[in-house]
Amino acid sequence: MQERGLPYISVLTDPTMGGVSASFAMLGDLNIAEPKALIGFAGPRVIEQTVREKLPPGFQRSEFLIEKGAIDMIVRRPEMRLKLASILAKLMNLPAPNPDAPREGVVVPPAPDQESEA
Repeated sequence: MQERGLPYISVLTDPTMGGVSASFAMLGDLNIAEPKALIGFAGPRVIEQTVREKLPPGFQRSEFLIEKGAIDMIVRRPEMRLKLASILAKLMNLPAPNPDAPREGVVVPPAPDQESEA
């Protein structure tokens, strides 16, 4: 995606753990999490046993991670579609979506002709 100049938007749901969080989940140009989502490589219990320290309240929750700059925004699931549509519209220089418009279909601009780009 990077080679094509396309943005990589990562949506982190509850839970986003293990190899997923350690690999592609946190590499987005924009990382969006759901409220109170548990996000991390290992669970809090495993980390506490490893570092032998008590973790701060809310450790690995999206609210903690946004304070630390690990994610960019927190969006509730019912609002996620409109938020993503707004972000994509802005990136594509399209009008902002109307939240009150009927959702009968989706208009997708045509993909660039791969042969003409080569």
